[in-house]
Amino acid sequence: MGLLLLLRRSSAGSGQAMSFGKSRARFSMEAKTGVLFDDVAGIEEAKEELQEVVTFLKKPERFTAVGAKIPKGVLLVGPPGTGKTLLAKAIAGEAGVPFFSISGSEFVEMFVGVGASRVRDLFKKAKENAPCIIFIDEIDAVGRQRGAGIGGGNDEREQTLNQLLTEMDGFEGNTGIIIIAATNRPDVLDSALLRPGRFDRQVMVDLPSFRGRLGILQVHARNKKMSSGVSLEAIAQRTPGFSGADLANMLNEAAILTARRRKEEVTPLEIDDAIDRITIGLKLTPLLDSKKKRLTAYHEIGHALLMTVLPHSDPLDKVTIIPRSGGVGGFAKPVPSDDDINIESRSEILDFITIALGGRAAEEEIFGHDEVTLGAMSDIRTVADLARRMVTRYGMSDLGPVALESGNNELFFGRDFMPQGAEYSEEMATQIDRKIREIVFRCFGEARRIIRENRALVDRLVDLLIDQETIEGDQFRKIVAEYTQIPEEQLAAK
Repeated sequence: MGLLLLLRRSSAGSGQAMSFGKSRARFSMEAKTGVLFDDVAGIEEAKEELQEVVTFLKKPERFTAVGAKIPKGVLLVGPPGTGKTLLAKAIAGEAGVPFFSISGSEFVEMFVGVGASRVRDLFKKAKENAPCIIFIDEIDAVGRQRGAGIGGGNDEREQTLNQLLTEMDGFEGNTGIIIIAATNRPDVLDSALLRPGRFDRQVMVDLPSFRGRLGILQVHARNKKMSSGVSLEAIAQRTPGFSGADLANMLNEAAILTARRRKEEVTPLEIDDAIDRITIGLKLTPLLDSKKKRLTAYHEIGHALLMTVLPHSDPLDKVTIIPRSGGVGGFAKPVPSDDDINIESRSEILDFITIALGGRAAEEEIFGHDEVTLGAMSDIRTVADLARRMVTRYGMSDLGPVALESGNNELFFGRDFMPQGAEYSEEMATQIDRKIREIVFRCFGEARRIIRENRALVDRLVDLLIDQETIEGDQFRKIVAEYTQIPEEQLAAK
């Protein structure tokens, strides 16, 4: 009996060993992805480019009649959550052709040669079902640059990549097979993979604009009960920088909060709380009335006041001293601008640095140098980085319009094993440090001056913030207009 069990186990093990080289690609013969182009919103430019791929698959004779060749590969490039995988599903759903999907990491195994065997097996199946689509998600897992120069170049991942390169454009053609790949790291991909004849076109799937965000919100709000007071246009206006996945998550969080509060419909309050929860963190228990609470209030009022009176800043949305998860004791939040092309002038950057230093400036001005806290730690780190970029990369200092640093200090193991040395002399490094300190100290002095000259206003706002714990932007601007010569309309229209 024992011998029989051993024989069964060995036969099962040999069967598993023989199946190592089989492709694990998920295959749908009718391409029933359940997704069409109508289900994809916010990335209209990418959809237009990919519409040609659908036409290639449906009516190839329209292109071959004039001598055009069907593209072999389309690379979808963009930040995480922008809808690259969703686009691939939509292409397959629209074209109605067989659809193979696989992740780049599924090619790589601990056994040498298995990945290359899986690539061969995948393309063999695809050729039997051509015309078809092969979708490789996270292709950077297998398509990274070759030639690290350590331990030889004949490793498993490189063999897999070599086989993929050969299958895409080698001696044997793959007519009728279109490869769609997705990545958010195009900088690490091998150059042989990106050349024409393999990935013939790259489609940028970027973060959505205002109209794109509105379209995405309309798609995800279809199955949610929204109150009449919820404006999707207002939500889209408040969420620049959100990806499609972020917007879907935000509406889902709002629906969860609605159910938790035993409400029938999602209201603007749940939307506000969901946006704050995603961008800043989970709301915690408010602080008791103590010295720490008052110090936090002065710190946040310092940020908020400078954000309101400085001419080159976004208007204040709200300021609060209700703590959040992640060690956030409070925050002053601006209404973000919706500029699709984000070009910041020198005056805008200097005002941003001044606002970032507003919390520390308020602490020093009110409580003295010995009572400053760790609350400005992240602000100071941001200021140091931005001031350095002004000097070394943007040419916004007395050193002139020269780029002294490339800004690419990341070490990629497959490309740059030896770290690069300094790009300038020690004398220039001393001048850079001096210019950075000049920028930071000038902005810090300006922040302290504004707070010192408006001390009565600051005290009034702090007392109100401690009492209410949150001050909305409109109420804040109204109080500032009462104490200054700046009209409220001018403060709101920045």
